[in-house]
Amino acid sequence: MRKKLLMIIGALLLLCSLPLSGTFATSTKHFSDVPPSKHFAEAVYDLAERNIIGGYPDGTFKPGNSITRGQAAAIIAKLIKLDTSKLKDPGFKDVPKANGYYKAIAAMAEKSIISGYGDGRFGPNDPITRAQMASILVKAFDLPRYNFNSYKSPFEDVHRGVGHDPNILTIYRLGITTGTSPDRFSPNTSITRGQAAKMMKATEEAKSQIVTVKASDFGWDQFKMYDSNHKDTGIYQAVEGKNKPTGGVTDRIHLVPLKEGDGTFKAALVYSGNPDKKFYRKYYVHVKEVNGKLKLKLERTEDFLPSPVAIGVENKGPVQNISLSTMDGKKITDNMKFTKCLSFSPSDCVDNDETDSEGKYRNVHIVIDQPGRYIATIRFEDGKEVRYGLEAVSSAPSFKFSFKVLEERPNASLDLGANYDIGKHILPKGSEQIAEITRDEGTNMFHVVGKKAGAVEIKLPDHKKLDLMGLHVRVQEMGPIIQVEIYELMDTHM
Repeated sequence: MRKKLLMIIGALLLLCSLPLSGTFATSTKHFSDVPPSKHFAEAVYDLAERNIIGGYPDGTFKPGNSITRGQAAAIIAKLIKLDTSKLKDPGFKDVPKANGYYKAIAAMAEKSIISGYGDGRFGPNDPITRAQMASILVKAFDLPRYNFNSYKSPFEDVHRGVGHDPNILTIYRLGITTGTSPDRFSPNTSITRGQAAKMMKATEEAKSQIVTVKASDFGWDQFKMYDSNHKDTGIYQAVEGKNKPTGGVTDRIHLVPLKEGDGTFKAALVYSGNPDKKFYRKYYVHVKEVNGKLKLKLERTEDFLPSPVAIGVENKGPVQNISLSTMDGKKITDNMKFTKCLSFSPSDCVDNDETDSEGKYRNVHIVIDQPGRYIATIRFEDGKEVRYGLEAVSSAPSFKFSFKVLEERPNASLDLGANYDIGKHILPKGSEQIAEITRDEGTNMFHVVGKKAGAVEIKLPDHKKLDLMGLHVRVQEMGPIIQVEIYELMDTHM
C-alpha cells in the first residue's frame, strides 16, 4: 500500500512539473503568482507556451517552490528533445520503472548527463542544488568547458576545479547565471522553480549563439591543436569540448561570440604544420549583432595575413632606418616601419615600442605581407649598415608566415688565446669549397671567410686544452647573404 501511495505521489508531482494538456493549459499561459515584473517571468511564460513546463490547477506557478532532481530531469529531457522510447535501466534503487520520472532519468543517465549517489540512489524527490543544476545544464546542452587554468572563478566557494565547480564556472562565463553575491555562488543551496526556468531559458539562448566545430565534420577523431590565444580574443572565445559529458578527448571546439568584429580561427589534426589541407582548417570569424543577439559565422580560407618578424639588433646601437628589397634586388621601400622590442616573440611589440629604462632593445619588428625571400638593410645611428636575409614561408595551418632570419656575417675570427698549446690543426678534404680557413702564424687565431653553405670540423690532435674536442665552422647562406660562425667544440661529458 505504501509503495503504491508513493507512486501516486510521484505521478502527481510530475503533473505539476510538466505542462498541463488540452484547453486548460492554453488558458493558463498567465500565472497569478508570476507578474511580468519578476525577473524570471519571461522565461516562465516562454517555456509554458512551448509546453515545457506547466502550472498548478489553481492557476499558480509557485515560482518560490523548490524543484526536485526528478522534476529537473523530466523538464530538461523534454527541453533537449531526448529520446525516451528505448531505455536502459539505470539501476537506481529509488527509481522503479513505475516512477513518473523514470523515463527521463533513465534517458539522461544513459547519456551520462546525470548520475546518482554513492549508495545507489538517485534521489528523485530531493531538491536540486544550484551546483547540480549547473552540471546538468552543461552536460545536457553540451556547453563549452571552461577550466580553472585559463579562467578565474570570482566565487570563493567555487575554486577547486573538480566536481561541479568547472560547470559552475561555465554557466557563469556564459552569463547563464550569477552568484548569490559578488563573491559567492552558494552551490549547495536548492533552486526554485522560477530560478530553474530562468536558467534553462538562459542556457538555451547562450547555446543558440555558440558555433560548435566538430572533428567528425572533417573525418577526424579529435583536435590536436586549435587557436585559442590570438589577437582577436576580444571578438570570441574558443573553448574545447569533450566527446563525453564526463571528459575524454577534445573532439569539438565551441566558439563563443563576445562582441561584433572579425577574427580568425584555425584547428588541426596534427601538432606540427602540414600543407595537406585534409589535416587542418582555417577560417575567418565574423561576429555581428542580429535582432539583439550576436551571430557568429565562419568563412573558410587559405589566406595568410601580414606577419611580424623579429630581427636581432642587440648591442648594435639605436636603429635609424630600415630598407627592404626582394632577394633579386627589387626595392620595396627605403623607409620600412618598425617597432623596438625587448621580447624575441614576433607577436609582441607589433604596434608599440618596448624598451628598457635606458631605451635599449634587443630586436626590431617589421611586418611582411607576402611569402618569399627579402633583404632588410638596417642603418644604425652610428652610420653602420647590416644586411639581413629574411625568408617568409607559408606554414599551414597558421595564418602567419614562419620566418628564417640570417644576419650577414661573411667572415669570422676565433682566438683561442696564448695560454694553451694547441699544436697543429688539420682541415678536412674539400673544406676550401665551403670556407677559406687561415691561421695567423705562431698564434691560436683563426680566420674564416665563407663561400657556400656547409660545415667544417677542424681537428686539433695535439692540443692541451681540457675538454676541447676541436673547432666547428658553420656557413649558412640565403641568396647573396652569407653568415659564418666558428666556435670551440667542447666535451660536456653527457
